[in-house]
Amino acid sequence: MAAARFEKLTRSDEALYGPRKLVLCGFGREAQPRFKKVLDFAGLAAVPVVWATAGDAPVLVGDLFQRPADSGLGVGSALKRAVIVAGITENELHTLMNVCKKTGMQSALWAALTPTSETWTLKVLLEELSAERRQLGGKRR
Repeated sequence: MAAARFEKLTRSDEALYGPRKLVLCGFGREAQPRFKKVLDFAGLAAVPVVWATAGDAPVLVGDLFQRPADSGLGVGSALKRAVIVAGITENELHTLMNVCKKTGMQSALWAALTPTSETWTLKVLLEELSAERRQLGGKRR
């Protein structure tokens, strides 16, 4: 596995790497429609969403982004809660994160698809994101 490193998000209208799509993990059936409303509030209702299920842990992240919109909808997920974005702009990502915070959404891991992360399994990506959060959390104290 290639070494991952955190890159600070900037503000621009340049699209992030990958297809314009979100992969969401760890959202129960009841939380899925609520997140769709969050997308609407953020002006991103037209962005396709794939709902990763517990069975998707060994799947390559890049393969998840190839699935049709609303794959996994209605299926609960015991995975760690995460929002993985691709193809949206940095400004759209900032807006989405702000709306999630303002609406009181349960804390989630956040990632943007990269050429490296698309070759990882979902399980490995979620582990890397969790480790990154622990590391950053320790620096803030």
